[in-house]
Amino acid sequence: MSTPGAPSLDAIFMALADPTRRAILSMLLEDDMAVTDVAQPLPMSLAAVSKHLGLLAAAGLISQEKRGRVKWCKLEPDALKAASVWMQAFGQFEPVNLDDFERFLEAEFGASAEAAPDQLHLAGNTPGG
Repeated sequence: MSTPGAPSLDAIFMALADPTRRAILSMLLEDDMAVTDVAQPLPMSLAAVSKHLGLLAAAGLISQEKRGRVKWCKLEPDALKAASVWMQAFGQFEPVNLDDFERFLEAEFGASAEAAPDQLHLAGNTPGG
């Protein structure tokens, strides 16, 4: 059960499912960053990066604020707490290592894991819903 107003585990795990979003979270471990600085090393358009940032924000993993003309992104340090607590309940995931978890999923589901977001959408399941 989640706290009212808190992002769902589904939204958190969906946000973590994409390697670009995980790379963005890694960048934000260092410090707050302007959106343009986040986008600079990524091989995609600023609009595509903005969509990734929107999903991370919707999942509660980052926050965004406008400072003057610049939009800044900040990692929310407690955001992964619910996911971590959920995984630790299974015991086998202590401590949580997301890279190992990703390798496990790839080994179990292979290429079909990439199709999962589309399948969720087609089934009528939406993030946070």
